[in-house]
Amino acid sequence: MKTLAEVDALADRAHAGQVDKTGVPYVEHVRAVAAGLAPLGTHLAMAGLLHDVVEDTDWTAERLRADGIPDRVVALVEAVTNRADLTYEEKIRRITADPDATLVKIADNAHNSRADRSAALPPDQRERLAAKYRAARAVLWPAADPDRIATILRVVNPDLLAELDAPRDPSGGPGTDGPRHTS
Repeated sequence: MKTLAEVDALADRAHAGQVDKTGVPYVEHVRAVAAGLAPLGTHLAMAGLLHDVVEDTDWTAERLRADGIPDRVVALVEAVTNRADLTYEEKIRRITADPDATLVKIADNAHNSRADRSAALPPDQRERLAAKYRAARAVLWPAADPDRIATILRVVNPDLLAELDAPRDPSGGPGTDGPRHTS
């Protein structure tokens, strides 16, 4: 089995030259996602490092397996990879069928929701993405253990802890039965 350091090096090579919407090397995003997942296990951290590899590079799931990435990690990567036949909303609902994939997507969403990442975006894009990520959290968070979500948020985006602890709205979005987590 690959070590976490070897998977990090693979992610670094795979995303070499890529930058996010704000011009930051893309590998920093996957490393932040992995850091949030690391307290929950090595396979989750590996999936965090690789969560965008199939979608955004020339790597395939088969190539990851052939390179020694554990099957479970590849399955998590496949679960969170966008598919042309699914809308974003359908993808989010599908992800919740796998508790670990749900955690990977929660970490990805939390990092994408950081105010410092979105601050450089035009206001209309910032607002559109914020609404998209809030809607995803309304589906993802009820499907995961609040303590595991809090573990991720403390590392990736502590600002979201208040949302996790907030009373949920009647539609089932973040927060319905009072505080979900005690810090």
